[in-house]
Amino acid sequence: MKAKAIVFKGVRQIELSEVSLKPLSSTDVLVETWWSSISTGTEKMAFNGLIPSWPFIFPFIPGYETVGKIIKVGEHVNESLIGKFAYVAGSFGYEGVNAAFGGSSEFIACPVESITVLDNIENPKCGIALPLGATALHIVDLAQVSGKKVLVLGQGAVGILAVELAKHMGATLVAATEPYQNRLNLSSADLKVNPEKEDVSVALAGHEFDVLIDSTGVMSAIDLGLRFLKFHGVVIFGGYYQRMNIDYSQAFQKELSFIAAKQWAKGDLERVRELIQQRKLNAERIFTHRETVDGDITKAYLHAFSDPDCLKMILYWKTEDPSTAAACDVTGNT
Repeated sequence: MKAKAIVFKGVRQIELSEVSLKPLSSTDVLVETWWSSISTGTEKMAFNGLIPSWPFIFPFIPGYETVGKIIKVGEHVNESLIGKFAYVAGSFGYEGVNAAFGGSSEFIACPVESITVLDNIENPKCGIALPLGATALHIVDLAQVSGKKVLVLGQGAVGILAVELAKHMGATLVAATEPYQNRLNLSSADLKVNPEKEDVSVALAGHEFDVLIDSTGVMSAIDLGLRFLKFHGVVIFGGYYQRMNIDYSQAFQKELSFIAAKQWAKGDLERVRELIQQRKLNAERIFTHRETVDGDITKAYLHAFSDPDCLKMILYWKTEDPSTAAACDVTGNT
């Protein structure tokens, strides 16, 4: 079977190409993609050739944030799944091209256990937020925020969702710092601080936080944030860091604990799905931009990679049914 797919051909080379899918196995499902999105972390690094290892070996199909409709199932899969929307984490079901992680394709053949069915979500497009939501949920779980004061550094997509989840899970106060004002405007934090416009030390004066969550990767920001942690405070590293270089004296004097968060835990995707379904998580607040895959795909990726106001670029693979759009509409434009 043939399908259109986004293919990274080489360093800074992207094309919409025709690829071949592997035959459907007895435990696979075939998904017709409606929406996918662009990762501004992993995919940006791969685009610039900064991950020269498997599975990022050119040419490869990117994508781990995809939502589509199940149109066919293998003989050992329940046929009741046909016609349902599902989140797809990716696929290795291609011939002649690598997958990293293979979700940016018009059709996706993947094992049934790698999908999350989006039952009872008013707009299935919201399923795009499941992996980032699950990442934020895992961070907040590790932080054990109930009854605590929390400081979140950075209001990118994960930071914004972490703030909302911390409030939902019982934090008494959630503060956030972010130098890009449009990102800060999207945040639901109780206290918002733009370090480009005000002195963080003054804005947070009088506050002692139990937990610091970092989603910036900026060592100077972490150093500053440590000043506002109380004795025996906890730091959660919510990103990926090639090297750590922070002021150890603060950790020593306050006997701080440090926890690294790795992606998400088993069951977190389903928990986020339920929070979205119950309208307890406004995941669509991170959907700021949109493009169609038939447009200038390189331009779309470059926009997502370079514009700090672009939290999540949604790629449309087909004409959307307007009846599904109301509950989870894109809030910005390209």
